[in-house]
Amino acid sequence: MGLRSPRSSLGKFLKVYVRGLLRVLVLATVIISGAWLILRTELNTEEPVVPVCNADRCTPQPQCSGFWDVFHPTLHVGDLVLVRGVKASAVNAAYPDSDFLVFHAAEQDLRGSEPVITRVVEKEEQNGTTYFRTKADGEGTHKWPEKPDMFECDQWYGGQGNYTLNGMVSEKLLVGRVVFRIPWVGHLAILVGSSALLVVIALVALWLSVEFAVSRAGKEEQEAEPQQDAERPSKPKGL
Repeated sequence: MGLRSPRSSLGKFLKVYVRGLLRVLVLATVIISGAWLILRTELNTEEPVVPVCNADRCTPQPQCSGFWDVFHPTLHVGDLVLVRGVKASAVNAAYPDSDFLVFHAAEQDLRGSEPVITRVVEKEEQNGTTYFRTKADGEGTHKWPEKPDMFECDQWYGGQGNYTLNGMVSEKLLVGRVVFRIPWVGHLAILVGSSALLVVIALVALWLSVEFAVSRAGKEEQEAEPQQDAERPSKPKGL
């Protein structure tokens, strides 16, 4: 059996590796993009999946770990919630059994704001626009399900036009209503914005592509060996 030069083997390995890496990245992009578009369409909102990033949404205080308190009947840091678009008139404001809503932040541009998840305390209509008074379950002295004082509620100010009114937030900033929560999974989504998870994702993609390349190169080498043996001239047998 003939020996291949190291340069030839390395070049072939790199070629197969790059091809495998591109396949992994393209497949992942197609799957993620397709799932996101389907969720946006079915749930009728531009933000169908949102992670809970703040511990003040959780009633077990002074600290919500997001790992051991997930069975309390509220939201917890590290939850991943599904959000469905909803009209202001359909929002349940009967506290403490009221809806969790997701809003754009009032002080930022609508297209660049981070979603805010909070519970409705009450709602009222002013000049044809519905405004919501909200509060995170774990904030203040009166934690959910106790009725909060006015000063314990979220104070919404800033923004453009009539996005806020007397500490309340307008339906114009409403993204949707929380319809389901998945515990723990949101921790991964939170890390997406950090370099740590990007490194992990890169390492996983690198490992998968290397495994693919090694397997493919080994298979091609095995297939090539019988052909080389067939082409090699046979030695004449002695008389």
